Amino acid sequence: MEKETVIEVKNLTKAYGAFKAVNDISFEVYKGEIFGFLGANGAGKTTAIKMLTGIITSTSGDGSVAGYNINKQRDKLKENIGYMSQKFSLYEDLTLMENVEFYGGIYGLSKKQIIDKATLMLDRLHMNHIKDTLISDIPLGWKQKIAFSVAIIHDPKIVFLDEPTSGVDPITRRQFWDLIYQAVEDGITVFVTTHYMDEAEYCDRISMMVDGEIYAIGSLQYLLNKYDSKTMDEVFIKIARG
Repeated sequence: MEKETVIEVKNLTKAYGAFKAVNDISFEVYKGEIFGFLGANGAGKTTAIKMLTGIITSTSGDGSVAGYNINKQRDKLKENIGYMSQKFSLYEDLTLMENVEFYGGIYGLSKKQIIDKATLMLDRLHMNHIKDTLISDIPLGWKQKIAFSVAIIHDPKIVFLDEPTSGVDPITRRQFWDLIYQAVEDGITVFVTTHYMDEAEYCDRISMMVDGEIYAIGSLQYLLNKYDSKTMDEVFIKIARG
């Protein structure tokens, strides 16, 4: 059976003067997979994700996400995706529940849908007891789980996660990935950037980005075999050293 493509990128480039933050990248992401966008800090991952989510336009090349052109249909694109940025999009001076209500309204959900979604979300996260707590008073790891849940409250076709587990402990990182698996079971495709090479094992396919370019792409086992390595850290080192 032919796989359904939810992201298609062709020769995508973003230049700032002579500097190319993203340089001529091409790839596809298929429905229902977890696609890992790996690379060191400064590799160009965030710039790429901002183009794919319609936040910035490309200098050249093109792409489509969820059936919408990333440069020409940015408004429609944003309605059909979820996005969790590195700095989170939650409002610190609002409570957990107020954030849910706010974003549910932005995504066009009815009051009943917001209540139903919030009930399910709070039960899954075991956070009913803090629903009226200000986001600023909630621990970082919990904030990340809330931010992710809010990003998919409207059941998008695909969710983009930009360094979602940065700065948290290994146990919280594992719990966060459990939420990602649940989202995939619910029919959401996941595009995740990370500089933690060990998180590659959680992904169906992985791309390795270095200096704005994709140097390798494939499953974990494919990349380990191709670069005769035991870990993704070894793969990355061999790619980075050329």
